Amino acid sequence: MSSHADTAPVSASARRRRVTPGRLGVHAFLMGVSLAFLAPLLLAVYASLRPYDETAERGYFSLPDTLSFDYYRQAFTDSGMTKYFVNTLLIAVPGVLLALFLASFVAFAVARLRMRGSIVLLMLFTAGNLLPQQVIITPLYVLFNRIPLPYWMSDSMTLYDSYWAVVAVQVGFQMGFCVFVLANFMRTLPIEILEAAIVDGASVWAQYWRITLPLCRPALAALGTLQFTWMYNDFLWALVFISDGDKLPVTSALNNLRGQFFTDYNLLAAGSVIVALPTIIVFLLLQRHFIAGLTLGSSKG
Repeated sequence: MSSHADTAPVSASARRRRVTPGRLGVHAFLMGVSLAFLAPLLLAVYASLRPYDETAERGYFSLPDTLSFDYYRQAFTDSGMTKYFVNTLLIAVPGVLLALFLASFVAFAVARLRMRGSIVLLMLFTAGNLLPQQVIITPLYVLFNRIPLPYWMSDSMTLYDSYWAVVAVQVGFQMGFCVFVLANFMRTLPIEILEAAIVDGASVWAQYWRITLPLCRPALAALGTLQFTWMYNDFLWALVFISDGDKLPVTSALNNLRGQFFTDYNLLAAGSVIVALPTIIVFLLLQRHFIAGLTLGSSKG
C-alpha cells in the first residue's frame, strides 16, 4: 500500500513535466527546424512529379493536375546514372573503409597505448581538418601527375585521372575527424578490459582487433554513415583529379540533364532525388547504430 502511495505523486509529477509549456516549445522549435531542413527535399519531390509546362504556367506552389513518375524514368535513362553510381561506389566504399581502418589504428595508439606525444599527435590530426581544401588543389594536381602507377591500376599510368587519386584525398582529409571521434570514444571504454587482456598475454594487435574494435562498433557505424554521405556527395575532388568523363561520380550525372539552351528543372529535380536516395537508404539502415554511436558514453561521469 505504501509503495503505491509513494510512487503515485512521482508519476503524476513526471506527467506534468512532460506537458510543460517549455517542453512543448522545445518540441515545436525542433519540428520547425526539421521542416525547414526537409522543405527543399519535399519541394524537389513535388516538382519532380509534375510536368514542367504546368509549373511554368502556375508556379511550383500551385495544386497539381497530374502527378507521375515519368521524370524519374527519363532522368535515370538520359543521364546514364547506372555507370555513375558504380563510379561513386568505387570511390566511396574503399574511401570509407580505409579512413575508418587507418583512423582506428591511430585512435587506438593515442587513446590506449602509453606513448609520448599522443596528445600532440591527436592535435595534429585534428588540426588537419582546419586546412582549407582549396589551398592544396594545385600542389596535389602537380604531385598526382608525377606519381606513376601500373596500367592495371590506372590507364593514364599516373595517379591523376584515376579513382585512387580521389580516394587518397578523401581518406587524407577525413582521417583527422575520424581519429578525433574514435580516440575520444575509446577513452570512454573501461580500461579494466584491456588490463585483463594484458594479464592473459594478449598482444597489442589482439587488444586492438579482438577487444577494442568490436566495442567501437556503434562509433564506427556512426562515422561510416557520415563518411559515406560526405564522400558520396563530394564533387570537387573528382572534378579536379579526373579528366575522363566516364569515370566521374554520380553527382556529375546531373549535368547531363541540363540542356544547352533549355533546362527542365522538374527533370533536374527528379535526378537530384534519385542521386540522394542512396544516402537516405544508408542512413535508414544504420539509423539505430548511428544514434547509438552519437549517444554512447554521454552518460559517463
